[in-house]
Formats: sequence, structure tokens, C-alpha cells
Amino acid sequence: MTKKEIALQYLEFLEKGETEQLIALFDTEGMVDSPMYGSMKASLFYPTLIDDTKSSLLKLQGLFEDTSTGNLAIYFTYIWTLKNNQKVVFDVVDIVEFNTQHKIKKLKIIYDTVVARALVKQLDH
Repeated sequence: MTKKEIALQYLEFLEKGETEQLIALFDTEGMVDSPMYGSMKASLFYPTLIDDTKSSLLKLQGLFEDTSTGNLAIYFTYIWTLKNNQKVVFDVVDIVEFNTQHKIKKLKIIYDTVVARALVKQLDH
């Protein structure tokens, strides 16, 4: 699979809440750097995110590749319904770094957390 195909699969799995499939896109030490949840292994991040989520709807706005590094940027709108039925809508850019086997080595999530942070704090953790 190409990096762009992996990025599209990533969005599909994220939207469907398919934790195991998401984690399988990462190498065994793959990391996620999130403004909401901090930096953690993908194997811990996605179960945490999915546990806080009732549903997700993602609308792809664009895929961009840095030809010098091979990194991809995925730009999308995230319509996130939390498990308490609170809904937040925001634009996201995920920067994806791949290893040589096209597994995700690091995923950095960039978005404005002002509204989302207040809503997530209301969840029982």
C-alpha cells in the first residue's frame, strides 16, 4: 500500500472506531502526540480515544506529502460525538511519519482544543 492509501485507511478506521485496525497501521513502538491526551503509544491512545467516543464523522479536506521527508499531512474536519452525547466539530491536521516498511512511526495531531477540552473534562475518567 502507498502512504496515501494508508492515510485513507487510517481515516476510515478512525471514523468507524476500529481500534485494532488503527493500531495495526503503526509500528510496534508507534507514538501518537495529541493536544488532548498527550504523547503515548498508539496501542494506548486509540483505546482511550475510542472509549471517550460515541461516534465520529470525518470529512477529508486534503492529503499533502512532503517529498523531502516522505511525511504526510492529513487535513480533515472531525465531527466528534463524545460518549455523553456532547458534540464538537473542529478542523484537524495529522502529521504522519512513516518507517521504511510504511508503518506509522509517529502521528502528531494538531487542532484547537478550546471547546473539545472543556467537553472531555466532563467525561468520567
